[in-house]
This record gives sequence, C-alpha cells and structure tokens, in this order.
Amino acid sequence: MQEKIIILDFGSQTTQLIGRRVRELNTYCEIVPYNKFPHGDESVIGVILSGSPFSVYDEKAFRTDLSSIWGRLPILGICYGAQFIAYTNGGKVEPAGSREYGRARLEYVDESDPLLRDIRPGSQVWMSHGDTITGISDKFEIIASTADVPVAAYRSKEEKVWGVQFHPEVYHSECGTQLLSNFVKGICGSKCDWNAASFIESTVAALKEQIGDDKVVLGLSGGVDSSVAAVLLNKAIGKNLTCIFVDHGMLRKDEFSDVMRDYEGLGLNVIGVDASAKFFKELAGVTDPEKKRKIIGKGFIDVFDEEAHKLTDVKWLGQGTIYPDCIESLSITGTTIKSHHNVGGLPEKMNLRLCEPLRLLFKDEVRAVGRQLGMPEHLISRHPFPGPGLAVRILGDITPEKVAVLQEADAIFIQGLRDHGLYDSVWQAGVILLPVQSVGVMGDERTYERAVALRAVTSTDAMTADWARLPYDFLAEVSNKIINKVKGVNRVTYDISSKPPSTIEWE
Repeated sequence: MQEKIIILDFGSQTTQLIGRRVRELNTYCEIVPYNKFPHGDESVIGVILSGSPFSVYDEKAFRTDLSSIWGRLPILGICYGAQFIAYTNGGKVEPAGSREYGRARLEYVDESDPLLRDIRPGSQVWMSHGDTITGISDKFEIIASTADVPVAAYRSKEEKVWGVQFHPEVYHSECGTQLLSNFVKGICGSKCDWNAASFIESTVAALKEQIGDDKVVLGLSGGVDSSVAAVLLNKAIGKNLTCIFVDHGMLRKDEFSDVMRDYEGLGLNVIGVDASAKFFKELAGVTDPEKKRKIIGKGFIDVFDEEAHKLTDVKWLGQGTIYPDCIESLSITGTTIKSHHNVGGLPEKMNLRLCEPLRLLFKDEVRAVGRQLGMPEHLISRHPFPGPGLAVRILGDITPEKVAVLQEADAIFIQGLRDHGLYDSVWQAGVILLPVQSVGVMGDERTYERAVALRAVTSTDAMTADWARLPYDFLAEVSNKIINKVKGVNRVTYDISSKPPSTIEWE
C-alpha cells in the first residue's frame, strides 16, 4: 500500500505548491477538499492544512472537524491552517495591524523541536496573511518568532500538531524544504520511495485491474500529457487502446504530420483526422475568447465522438488530464478561471467511463514518467501547448490566413530558441497575433501591417509563471527574421508580464 500525505485544501492559491514540495521529497500526497478527508484510508501517514483566502472568524470560512485524526496522525497547519488550529483550540486570531506580506527573518527558533531541526535563527521566511495569531492556549507553545510575528510557529505540548504562519512551500522561504522534510520524513516517517518508476508500476497494475479486457479510446493532442497517458495505457492494455488525433487547423506548423510520425514510432494505434475546415467554419467571426474555447471544445467532442463511434465495444475514455487542468478549471471556491476542453463533459455524451492515469501529476512529474517509459526526449521536453491551439493566440476572429501567418512566426521563434540553446530553459513560448496594425517602413515604402507579441515564461507547474529573461541579441534576431520572412508582419513586441496577474496565454 502506497503511503501518503493528505493535504486539506482550504482554497489557497499555493496549496498545489505544497503538494509539489511534498512530491519532491519522493513522498506521494493527495490534495483533497478541506471537508473530504479520506477516513478509513490506512495509508495516510500525515496531514497538512493549507492556507485560505478567508479569515478563520468569517462566517463563510471553511471549517473542518479534526477530531478523528487529532492525536492519531501528525498534523501541520500552514498560514490559515495554523490559524484555524489555534483559533479552534482556544487561541486568538485578529486582523494584523498591517498586512504581513513578503520576506521576514526568524529571530527566535526552538532548534530542539523536530519540525525546526537544522533551521537557524536568521532564516528567511515568506509571510502572506492579513490576520495573525495574537494568542495561543496553554495546550500549545511558541517555537519560532519574527520581529513582527510573535507566533511564527507553534506546537502542541501533547500531540504531534504544529502550525506555521509563514509559507514553507514557496521558494522565498529559505528553510521551507527543510521544514517540510522534517515533517514528512522525520515526524511522519515517510519512506520516501515514491518516484516515476514506482508510479508506473502501481498505475499500470491499477489500470489492468480497472480496465481488464475492455477497450479504451483516447484523444491525442500532440502534447506531452496525452502522449504519456497513451504510452502508459498502451503498456497496460496494449492493442485494446485506440488513439484519435484531431487536427483542428490551429496546430503549430507541420505539427500534424510530425506528431503522427512520432506516434507511429511509439507503437501506438492512432487514427488521424483533418477536421480543419469544420473548425474554421464554426469559428468564423467569433472574437470572444471563451466562445472560441467552447466552440473548439464542442467541435473536438463532435469529431472525436464521430470517429469513436466507428469503433466497436469501446467502454472507456482515456484522457491526459493533469492536476493544474483540474485546479484552473474550477477551484475549491467555485471560481472558474478559464475553460479546459479536456476536463469533464465528454464521457457523459459518449456514455463512456473516464480513465485519467495522470490526473494527480504535475507537469514535471509527467515528463519524469515519460522518460522512465523510454519516450523520445523531443516529445517529453515539448513546451505545453493549449488544447485550442493557436486560436487562443490570435486576438480577434480566426481565419486560415491569420493562422498561417502565426504558424510561420511561431516556427521562427521556437526554432530560434532551439538553435540558441534556450528552448529547455523556457517553460512555454509562442507568438501572439495582435488585432492591430501598425505603421512601418520597408525600403522606401510605408507599410500598415500586423503586430505580433513574443511570449516566453519560466515556471515549474503553470500555476505561477515569470517572463523569461531572453537575451536582447536573440530577441533582435528573431524580430528581424519574423519581419523579413513573414509576410504581413512589420512589428514584433515582447510580453514581460508574469502570472499572476496575467495568464500564460493571452486568451
């Protein structure tokens, strides 16, 4: 039985980062809603309570009953989690005099406490809260303080329960990895034996048991997620897997033929469908980003459904859904950020059961699994590419002509990154076709042509991203090539916004 840490999600934007840090410690973890603890699961070895956008004293604040795990499992509360534990055990939480946000230094550290082992006074931590613990009951004792936060960390005197008001999961907390390691390894006793190889072994066994001799159909996108999902399923069920690759006309230049060749080399049974004419017709005149996503999502479903119905005895739908897809589609607070056409909806229409072998993995973990499966590196290291393709990189209406322009510009940019050894240092990159024209001069003639924006970001999980600091000389070279070689473009810009507040894609 795979041991695990349970992370109770109270709605923080950094909950997923907690999960990533735990996974980096070669320990499996699952993120579940704050009120959905898996009672009866004997594989749970510890519990972490996340942050939250609420105050613990708000009427709408998320609350949970910890009585069934209190004293039985080690518990670590982070930010809101720490405030919740303190507040519900006789402590006091009040609005801070001023918002406590940013870097701080631990002035007092109880170095004898197992949570703070090898953490010294002066260590930098990251604060992000509007409330603060102003008092704890006599059940607890303070184990760390900063100049402005007296209760930076505390522990129960009797049980294996800790709380920290800073965020060990973010990189700015210099001691964060050590603290989480102290909790996961030292306090919870994790064997730290979860890795790509063990994931493949357990997942293949689970897929064989789950699917048996049934047939599965899977929609391929050309990206690493669906490709790894396909190879993993193929390892489990072999010939009972059929893949469908739909070309909606908004793939990257030559991508359909290139990817089909790659899939053939992987031994996958793939049906390729060119449905570009259908999509261009349905997208004609549509400018609203969400409508574009919905049209493409529905169109994909319709084409996929039509092809899948040509197959016989299919009972399962395979998808390459990964964890950030689920998080961004619908957060615990019920807020939709953007639509993902690969999350939900399809099985109901097709009357198929859903199989998502990568659902709980982050992108870098998917890549690690792909490498362990022996997939070619150029497939594994491909930048993420949105399901709607270049449609969400064309602001305004979609036409075949605009797509052709964007494909050419994008190909120059991506090849340039490869040629200059920059591709692997960037998480995601692409070109945006802007809905404006600008005045230019070529030779002795005035031009009035399109402007494009280059977008390149660094990230680890797509939940947050920073703009990539690409060399000026490289940007100048790419700009020159695009303007000279892509007819209809006379201006190139570079997007230097980060996520948040921007998203990685423009739509």
